[in-house]
Amino acid sequence: MELLLQQIINGLVLGSMYALIALGYTMVYGILNLINFAHGDVLMVGALTALSTIVFLQPMFVDAPGWLLLLVGVLAAIPVCITISLIIERVAYRPLRNAPRLAPLITAIGVSIVLQTFAMIVWGRNFLTLPTLLDDRPIEFFGATLTTTRALVIVTSATIMIGLMVLVNRTKLGRAMRATAENPRVAGLMGVNPNYVIALTFAIGAALAAVAGVMWAATYSTAHFFMGFTPGLKAFTAAVLGGIGNIPGAAVGGIVIGVAEQLTAGYISADYRDAITFAILIGV
Repeated sequence: MELLLQQIINGLVLGSMYALIALGYTMVYGILNLINFAHGDVLMVGALTALSTIVFLQPMFVDAPGWLLLLVGVLAAIPVCITISLIIERVAYRPLRNAPRLAPLITAIGVSIVLQTFAMIVWGRNFLTLPTLLDDRPIEFFGATLTTTRALVIVTSATIMIGLMVLVNRTKLGRAMRATAENPRVAGLMGVNPNYVIALTFAIGAALAAVAGVMWAATYSTAHFFMGFTPGLKAFTAAVLGGIGNIPGAAVGGIVIGVAEQLTAGYISADYRDAITFAILIGV
């Protein structure tokens, strides 16, 4: 029973991060019918930016609490990811909105490769280690163990997901986003600026990816130029599982994928944890 509970907790942590990434996929697809395969690499840039910021500031502020350095890292990563995402939308995707579906898909893969190469040039090929910033003393929970970092991941992800759903369903901006997703031309006639709404959607998705990237680096203590590929692909699977374009579905899909992976790793073998994710995708 303790093993089952431990694997479920680990799955909730992993699934929370998948869910945040999947929300970026599903928001962009809901409005543009575009799969932004560069989204995982935006996560990677966010993680590396936060890591560089923390490593730069830590010697200067030796007595600063770890949570404050982590928060500063997140605040540094978000504008960088938003800027990159807005440039991608303006340069790579906007000219192809009315092109055949294959053109933006190939462009998204190309942008992903460009971001990975850029990160490799800036940060190098080696794995970089994020310093331990939080007091990770284990918290016993009915025989299972939960660290401070992992608890923070679950709470932060849940808070952001609830806030996003409130934004989309209860605000004027959310109404504009839903109108643009349904019919951009008619939304434009109603006074909505589709280009502004689409750019803002990319910005929100990039901010979520930045937070998820910092969470990923803090949970596993490493970051590298290729780190966004696998989480991005699995988050895409989560978005498809939840019904791509559906925000609550993407959140649920991320949790399901994370728990399924951890149960597979705990009861069968860690070698099959990737296989179960894509078996779910094939099944869907």
